[in-house]
Amino acid sequence: MLPQPAPCIVTLDVGTSSVRTLLFDAAGQEQPGFGEHQTYQIATTHDGGVEVDADILLKLCADCLAKIHAQLAAANLKPVAVAFDTFWHGILGIDESGKPTTRVIHAFDNRSAAEATKLATLLDAKRSHARTGCRLHTSYWPSKLVWLSTNREAAFQATRRWISFGEYVFSRVLGDPIASTSMVSGTGLWHQATNDYDEEMLAVLPISRAELSPADALDRPATKLLDPYRNQWPLFDGIPWYPALGDGACNNIGSGCTTADEFSLMVGTSGAMRAVLESASVEIADGLWCYRVDPKRFILGGSLSNGGDVYAWMRRTLQLPSEADEEAELSKVKPGSHGLLLLPFFAGERSPYWRPDLRAAVTGMDLGTSPMDILQAALESVALGFRDIFVAMAENLGRPQQVIASGGALLASRSWTQMMADAVGMAVTPCLEHEATSRGAALLAFERLGIIGSIGDVAMKSGPPLQCDPANNRIFEELHASQQKLFRKLFVES
Repeated sequence: MLPQPAPCIVTLDVGTSSVRTLLFDAAGQEQPGFGEHQTYQIATTHDGGVEVDADILLKLCADCLAKIHAQLAAANLKPVAVAFDTFWHGILGIDESGKPTTRVIHAFDNRSAAEATKLATLLDAKRSHARTGCRLHTSYWPSKLVWLSTNREAAFQATRRWISFGEYVFSRVLGDPIASTSMVSGTGLWHQATNDYDEEMLAVLPISRAELSPADALDRPATKLLDPYRNQWPLFDGIPWYPALGDGACNNIGSGCTTADEFSLMVGTSGAMRAVLESASVEIADGLWCYRVDPKRFILGGSLSNGGDVYAWMRRTLQLPSEADEEAELSKVKPGSHGLLLLPFFAGERSPYWRPDLRAAVTGMDLGTSPMDILQAALESVALGFRDIFVAMAENLGRPQQVIASGGALLASRSWTQMMADAVGMAVTPCLEHEATSRGAALLAFERLGIIGSIGDVAMKSGPPLQCDPANNRIFEELHASQQKLFRKLFVES
């Protein structure tokens, strides 16, 4: 008998700027020669809107799935499942027929700031955060639902169900908008301890349970494709498709951070530091958020609205040298040697402030200030944002055994990774997995199938740790104190 090929899983990853399919084996290894990647632009408006058309995004998903299906067919290889992750917190309305009534509204959309403030007068904000793991903030569904009810009244009245984009893909490809515990746990509507919707939150919102994914039907895989996909993708029919998980949860798993003493530090467009806890309960610190990886695992952490986008802004705006020369210069300078203080709030800020009104500021410039000075100050300021999250997490969970860094925006720069180590005060280990988020989605699906015993059993590839320089750490502590003084002056005392 001929040997059977090793089981492989197709992953579909829908991020804020691109859609990607890949193929992984049960050892967490990406299979070369398989996959497709397509980028897209999310739409922004002057009043703070951040949206994307659901059907345009669905077509990108279909195109990427069609490409990898053709590759699998050419290799005579059938996957054992499709694993799926999308950006957390996005919301979309659909009508009775399943057609969109709104665009997909992204977490970064801050048009509902006034509504978030109003909700804080109707609810005890601290108690609400302790139950849902989410602040009363524009990132989450509650304020967006209130905003939609008054600013998009016709669309709101036409909506019969509020879903995430992953649910929309399931409804169009498999016939049922099935959600995961992971995805609903990041809405701001979910009671983390009871694994059910939060009744106190629903009581102050203009929706009912009937307009949300049923709590008793979460996480169910679907296996039967609708036409025309059944004919187009026969290799994907009859195998489990797992409902979309939050991309942050998958990134943690894929970068090897599967326990509470491993902190994941990820820099993409934005940034996040997170830890996974397999526990019956969790205490949620005030400055952090808490969602779910799945019904048995929490994920606790903090998020920065400003991460790789700060570096991207610097690259397109300043007269910087080539990236190679830029890296060489950054590797030679000491922290704070530019004499600047920079607050990187280009897109407001989430952890620890949760204020969409914050704006970037820089002080200390003179005629001798160079573009590289400004870049260095900006990268250091993002590192200081991670320092704040690290301190809050360490107070809540204890000091970790290791910090593992992922994300192309960070790992392309050894100097920026070193800044992170110096700012948080401990070594940072680079994750060398090319696509940690897709890898995490695959490993979670392999675990559910019973092909691997646990996600923690599969090792990830890593580089040598970058050690914290104690002298630089002291400078970062001084920079943090000065930065906090500037923050209070501009945004608290004014």
